[in-house]
Amino acid sequence: MAELKVFSACPHDCPDTCAMITTVRDGKAVEVRGNPEHPFTRGGLCVKVNDYQNRVYSPDRVLHPLKRSGRKGSGEFRRITWDEALDEIKTRWTAIIDRHGPTAILPYSYLGTEGLLNGLNAGDAFFNRLGATVSERTFCDSAAISAFFMSCGPTAAVDPESFVHSRYIVLWAINTISTNLHHWPFIAEAQRRGAKVVVVDPVASRTAKQADWHIRIRPGTDAALALGMINVIIAEGLVDHDYVEKYTVGFEELKERAALFPPNLVVGLTGVAADDVRRLAREFATTQPSVIRMGVAIERSAGGGNTVRALSCLPALVGAWRHCGGGILHMPIWAFPVKWDDISRPDWIKPGTPVVNQWRLGPALTGELPLATPIQSLFVFNSNPMVVASEQGKIERGLAREDLFTVVSEQFLTDTALYADIVLPATTQLEQFDVMFSWGHLYLTLNEPAIAPLGEAVPNTELFRRLARTMGLNDPYWQRSDEEMVLAALDWTNPALAGIDLAELRKSGYARLKVGSPDTYVPHREGNFPTPSGKCEFKSSIAAGGNLVLPLFRQGYIAGQSGEALDPLPTYVPPNESPATNPALARRFPLNMLSPKSHAFLNSSYANLPTQRHHAGGQKVVINPGDAAPRGIVAGDRVRVFNDRGAFEATAELSADAMTGVVVAPLGYWPRDAKERRSVNAITPPAFADYGHAPTFSDVLVEVAKVV
Repeated sequence: MAELKVFSACPHDCPDTCAMITTVRDGKAVEVRGNPEHPFTRGGLCVKVNDYQNRVYSPDRVLHPLKRSGRKGSGEFRRITWDEALDEIKTRWTAIIDRHGPTAILPYSYLGTEGLLNGLNAGDAFFNRLGATVSERTFCDSAAISAFFMSCGPTAAVDPESFVHSRYIVLWAINTISTNLHHWPFIAEAQRRGAKVVVVDPVASRTAKQADWHIRIRPGTDAALALGMINVIIAEGLVDHDYVEKYTVGFEELKERAALFPPNLVVGLTGVAADDVRRLAREFATTQPSVIRMGVAIERSAGGGNTVRALSCLPALVGAWRHCGGGILHMPIWAFPVKWDDISRPDWIKPGTPVVNQWRLGPALTGELPLATPIQSLFVFNSNPMVVASEQGKIERGLAREDLFTVVSEQFLTDTALYADIVLPATTQLEQFDVMFSWGHLYLTLNEPAIAPLGEAVPNTELFRRLARTMGLNDPYWQRSDEEMVLAALDWTNPALAGIDLAELRKSGYARLKVGSPDTYVPHREGNFPTPSGKCEFKSSIAAGGNLVLPLFRQGYIAGQSGEALDPLPTYVPPNESPATNPALARRFPLNMLSPKSHAFLNSSYANLPTQRHHAGGQKVVINPGDAAPRGIVAGDRVRVFNDRGAFEATAELSADAMTGVVVAPLGYWPRDAKERRSVNAITPPAFADYGHAPTFSDVLVEVAKVV
């Protein structure tokens, strides 16, 4: 039998962006493994994708265009041709545009597939040229990015591989072993060399159990702890004044702000003992190189942006940026010279085009949002909003509208696809070409198509070529091949890509950006922050511009921002829903609920596949025994988790891993598998965080009761 080894790349919204090798025999992919030569992947894949070929060949794949033949949500479809599907789309969209205008059409996509070609921005140019409403996509890291830019600018900051040189590592709001697995060996190596690993998390996660010190903190109070650390560092003379004077601005103002957060106050806000606040501050300041790794969960409460602002001040305050392995790691993506505007074409957006945030899809479809033009058509790809967005009940009611024309491009009949009028078949990563940036390391990774597309499935690039032709959009943008699109998507003249081209990528499947080695990468030893001042800004000079969402998350669109006033200094914004801030609500719903990523799913991806479902088990809620006992709940009981917004059922797991007053319900399970056809996001709030319109997944009060 003919056997090939093909370079592939994991397509998912994960910082690891693993380099893979696919074995193909006689045209069929038989094995997918991590590339052993890749310095970050090191040959291993996580439980989510280590049988990726089974996803590709799942009998449940959507392989042909489908048209609804029953009521919405019934899952009743009949097979049609691509020509029939495109004709239906053209007919319906033309009628909608003629009657309501193009802004009655709303695109909806996220990072179910990542990559320069088929990822977040794959449809931006098409919908911008069509004139559709702009989709604001702030599910993950929007607040953190806005806040980080205000302090440090768009910098890669720290090489994740440089953590082997760190002496003090703080993993803040991240369960590395479950959600950033390939970074863990570098942390573990530093630990073997004598580094201290600290985890700040309300939950005793897999990662927390491997740490030298686990600091439990009340959900949503992290900024108070960070400001308390700043207070101690300044009060006890632990500041690197030379670094602060040369390479920062706003120290005196930060000092005044931090004086409001002495440890004895912080303990009441966070639940972290005053002595632990002092100890953490002292150790972080005096054990160099010290480094913070922030997780995406850091922003998921009312004050998430200010938390990132406060954390971003700490390394400069103590001079950690001087050292290899010192500083704060957020997203190395900013080292990649991606030409985002060339991908998204924001120049095609008409002035005054409305914007709808994806977190508010439910009220956008039910008519509760004050839109000048109601949404008459929804086009979904790379996302499953019935699982990942808030107000699940409203989304379902909106999708059930008979007058809403919904098109979903998918690999499977997800809960969202069940409500589609037209379902289009999407390729998996093994069937398409792409080049992957990473938001967790500094390697560009090639993905070659290992097999021909199954059935009539097409990648997003081809999908939007077909839609453009169908709608009469004849710009040369849609006349390019995939390779031509990649060549246009990156600035190949940038020094970071020196000596790298497609031919070079095809030799090994990946290439490290030319930014220095993990043993020498210290970009801010002498300041050089990409901020307006060129310094780390304790007091932000761009705060005066108001609250902004990065154009990357809104199809390149800069206008139409909400622009709420922002404090130029980090502060503490308490949770919206907690016993301390909303005691009346807490009397009815006394438990904080966290909904972290599942160890075996990637958001809602893989929640339908046997291997990952076996590893994950059914929907559970982890509850502290001290909270379970007065509710008469024992391990294994079916329980109802609820608040005024909705409810879902789960199996109770009793464990001290959840601190008292906190319950943990992993995200990603499909509602169709539940008795009430509801999952975690049936009860999460629609509120935004303080920066960047980030969702407040973790800022939610609930009650848990035994199902009788």
